[in-house]
Amino acid sequence: MKKLLLKVLGVTTALSLALSMGACGDSSTENTESSSAPASTAVESAKPVKLTMWHQWVAETDPATNSLKNNLKVWNEQHPEIEIVADGVTGEQYKTKIKTALAANEAPDIFYMWGGSFVSPYIKNGNILPIDEYLDDATKSKLVDGTLESCTFDGKVYSVPMFTFIANFYCNTELFEKANAKIPTNYDELIEAVRALRAAGITPAIIGEKDRWPGMYWFDIIAMRQAGNQACIEAMKDPKKFDSPDFIEAAAKLQRLVDEKAFNDNMFSTSFEDMRNSFTQGKAAMLYQGAWVDVAIEDKNAATKGKVKAIPFPVFTDGKGAVTDFYGGGIDSFYINAKTAAPKEAAEFLLFISEAAGKEGFLNGSGLPAWKTDGLDTSKLSDLSKQSGALMATGKSFIPWWDTVLPATSSETHKNLIAELLAKKITPEQFCKEMAKVDPAEE
Repeated sequence: MKKLLLKVLGVTTALSLALSMGACGDSSTENTESSSAPASTAVESAKPVKLTMWHQWVAETDPATNSLKNNLKVWNEQHPEIEIVADGVTGEQYKTKIKTALAANEAPDIFYMWGGSFVSPYIKNGNILPIDEYLDDATKSKLVDGTLESCTFDGKVYSVPMFTFIANFYCNTELFEKANAKIPTNYDELIEAVRALRAAGITPAIIGEKDRWPGMYWFDIIAMRQAGNQACIEAMKDPKKFDSPDFIEAAAKLQRLVDEKAFNDNMFSTSFEDMRNSFTQGKAAMLYQGAWVDVAIEDKNAATKGKVKAIPFPVFTDGKGAVTDFYGGGIDSFYINAKTAAPKEAAEFLLFISEAAGKEGFLNGSGLPAWKTDGLDTSKLSDLSKQSGALMATGKSFIPWWDTVLPATSSETHKNLIAELLAKKITPEQFCKEMAKVDPAEE
């Protein structure tokens, strides 16, 4: 994991330079010529090759969905000899679907995967095809420096990136003004803002804890602010270190926010989509979330358009974290089934879709760029995308989403324990003792 985190720091530094030069889905399913077929088992040279692809972008309101659809259409129109049949399922459902398919040797030819500990077991098991022989220097030269490292394992390249993300603290300035509250820069000010917003009848912050990972974001950034990024890295490598004063205090600070009624009363029945939609409807003043929500917040029909600032999560006067420490920076990608009968064609498509959808996605606010932005018209980037880019440029330390750094079983335990912490079913001390028992992240 140490190598992963060093790679992420290098990538985000390079991305910041790219930005200075130029900035998760609905619970529905979508089929672009629906298919759940496994990887192709035969290729007849006289017939067009048909490849199956799975992804997690299905929400019509998600700009990444449109980027993918647009470029799938372009590919199929321009390459009748290599047809791509795509199938989309939303994030958490997708995780279960792809894990099950890989375990049963029924995965499609090409599939989306989260990075870090999510994809690494399948690379080690030989489920995923290296693409070194299909990746030339011309393509490498178009990538932002350092981005390819996150797709490289034991010296072999298994994918190329589309884009990357950081998490931002979003504040609805209109609601803050209505409550005569100050946008917080530290924990004490955060508590004061919560009280002022509640007194004005405004939900201070919203969490979609039905999906569990949104609540994880809150604990993880609080732990990073309290213990510092290096201590969090060390704790994931050696979980016994979670049972220590700084992490107990981080858990206590999260529970204090619960006691102060910082969050929506229905957080456990609120999904990610519900959370995002409620925030864009102006029903909560604060949101801590990945920058993929920027476009929804700035949508022309959103009540939040032009009223939201993206800022760093508040720092703690008694903490070891810094305002330049960020959550995020990891890179997720498409990968190729090692058993595909058409590896050359699959690699050709993977390289196309990663660059084309990645560049279009950057321009429409889906994420921060992994491909060089030379020649792209960035004049129409949203204000929030520009703010995200500016924030990333200030970053000195980044930790990817903890559920992609910790092993799969540990990440599930982590998310479940945070849900119990938010529900006040366990104490901060109990939380940390249980976290101390999880399996460590890989070195």
